[in-house]
Amino acid sequence: MFVVTVTYTVPLAEVDPLRPAHGRWLEQLITDRHLVLAGRRVPLVGGVYLTTDMPRDRLDSILATDPYLLHGVATHEVVEFTPLLGAPEVIAASDRNGA
Repeated sequence: MFVVTVTYTVPLAEVDPLRPAHGRWLEQLITDRHLVLAGRRVPLVGGVYLTTDMPRDRLDSILATDPYLLHGVATHEVVEFTPLLGAPEVIAASDRNGA
């Protein structure tokens, strides 16, 4: 499982026009059960995603399609971890093997 942090590399005025496409991208990843959660960082300097369980190379290929990355307005940092404790519904949602 992975936590992905997104950091904007340009002013928000350059990020804002890409928000609709980025939002649709995130919604599709949640529908496809690749992401468990996605949200904005506070303060608004980027975002955070919690993924389902999948191979790292699969995650890398998914992240490469992020409209923010494609347009050069953000970067990703990926942290892999093994969940050991959590609310049962979150643990169940995370263990989908990228299905």
